[in-house]
Amino acid sequence: MRKRVAWVIVVLVVWAAAAYLLIPGLTKLYFRHHFDGGPRITHTADGHPGDPINIAIEGSEEELVRAMQAAGWHPADPITFDTSMRIAVDSVVRKPDDQAPVSNLFLFGRKQDLAYELPVGNSPRQRHHVRFWRWDKLEDGRPVWFGSATFDERVGLSHANAQVTHHIGPDVDAERDLIMSGLKNAGWTEDEYFVEGFHKHPEGRNGGGDLWRTDGRLGAVVLKQDATEAK
Repeated sequence: MRKRVAWVIVVLVVWAAAAYLLIPGLTKLYFRHHFDGGPRITHTADGHPGDPINIAIEGSEEELVRAMQAAGWHPADPITFDTSMRIAVDSVVRKPDDQAPVSNLFLFGRKQDLAYELPVGNSPRQRHHVRFWRWDKLEDGRPVWFGSATFDERVGLSHANAQVTHHIGPDVDAERDLIMSGLKNAGWTEDEYFVEGFHKHPEGRNGGGDLWRTDGRLGAVVLKQDATEAK
């Protein structure tokens, strides 16, 4: 019995060292020289290609925050030891967690500025979520926020490095459309349109190895400037 326990401990230690130290270091070195996702693809901290950009919103930070909350989305908590333990426990016992943290992805050389989620069911195992990065340029004198919206289908091990992660569904266009329709129904949309051919490749895989597909269009939303106009 003691020998079996010892072998289990050894296996867990080897797995943890490979998943969280060895593999991330090697992939970071590889993708630094062989991958350039450009502004249309996010990246993980270790250099993997991340989730695709599929929505852009024009408006101030205050307008974006109020609009997303009006559409029923919840701000995600930052990643800390406490929030990480909370989402792990809530996922196991199937307890709702409307503000569960999301992992960091990077665009413009930094992690997301804002993150929101829309819960599904009674567990953070499944949820709609979106990360936003503020662009360094203005459109019509207003800030622009590029977003990556995806749907978490389940919790599992990453196909790329064996770390525990959420696996996303492939239909990223549905997540883009969900946000656009939600903002419009909440009365915050001044104008909306699509940028055709934003993605030249209709599919790819993110840092967890999950497949995503798109029609190539970027959804664009112009928020109302006068918040009192929104219902």
